[in-house]
Amino acid sequence: MKTGYFVTGFPGFLSEQLLKEWISGSVSKSIYLLVMPSMQKQASERLEELKKINESQSVFHIVQGDITKPDMGMTHSASAYLKDKIHYVWHLAAVYDLAVPKSTAFQVNVTGTHHVNEWVRTLPNIKRYVYFSTAYVAGKRNGVIKETELIRPEAFRNHYEHSKFEAEVLVEKMKSEVPVTIIRPAIVKGSTKSGDTTKFDGPYYLMNIIDKVKSIPVIPYMGKSSAKLNVVPYDYVIQAANYLAHLPEGEGKTYHLTDPYPYPAREVYRFIMQEQAGRTPSFTMPVKAVQLTLSIPYVRKYIKAEKEGLDYFFWEAEFDQSQAEEDLRQSGIECPDFVKAIPSMVRFYEENKHDKRFHRKIK
Repeated sequence: MKTGYFVTGFPGFLSEQLLKEWISGSVSKSIYLLVMPSMQKQASERLEELKKINESQSVFHIVQGDITKPDMGMTHSASAYLKDKIHYVWHLAAVYDLAVPKSTAFQVNVTGTHHVNEWVRTLPNIKRYVYFSTAYVAGKRNGVIKETELIRPEAFRNHYEHSKFEAEVLVEKMKSEVPVTIIRPAIVKGSTKSGDTTKFDGPYYLMNIIDKVKSIPVIPYMGKSSAKLNVVPYDYVIQAANYLAHLPEGEGKTYHLTDPYPYPAREVYRFIMQEQAGRTPSFTMPVKAVQLTLSIPYVRKYIKAEKEGLDYFFWEAEFDQSQAEEDLRQSGIECPDFVKAIPSMVRFYEENKHDKRFHRKIK
């Protein structure tokens, strides 16, 4: 009997990268993908494309469902059929948009996670429940943020952070009932080597901005800040999460998959501009002026950047990832240097910046 894996969030970006990791591996699995009915055609097509990349001994199954509904929207027969076949559950389904409305964020990220939790509790053969949270459940807390704590901050920057915090609270309570591993990635970017990604968000908003301003006579920094911007490539996140999820020592732990040596946000902006435009910012635009500018819908749509992303350029906090570093020590998996990967990021961006599929809809 093959080891059974159940994954939410396909055909989302991280779940797709996880499947690539498994397909390239030598261990045979039975993989069940929970897919919303409206996404079934896209999921089926993408799955067939993934299978062509590498021959795999694993067997894939698409299961119709919706995490916002009880029993994750599965039919009673499908749910009953799966229960004794599943050994690992990977919950990646979420709304990741920083500008998401509160009702949508809580319906998907909190209520959805509640429904996944309830189903996981019924699995008799569960070996690990892997939940993808975010390092930004820390909200507006400053200072050192530890893996071993989940402290409610006084405030959140957006509904995404708030809803992911509440969802992690629910999963944290599961640690006394089932073997849980919680993954908290930093801001995720494309591949270290190829630079490929599926969405130009996060640090790619900087590239969108630079692409629009690179021809003006003088280019500004966006406010003064000593804050560091923590960005990690998806290949590091997926490889590390996959390793930790199967590590006996990973049971009951929460891991920060963050950059242990992040660069100041101001320097990240300069490095990307130098690579992308061959120029360097020459003066500093006051942060209030930047915020006012990004508050104008037309400007946001023109430069293709969310105003919510600006907050992370001025957040004075750092992540402690000593637990992840210790448990990854024998694996050889390390977070690559961000600056060394900028050329591949810029190259992929320039090749695809006119393709609407890569750009989020900006409101």
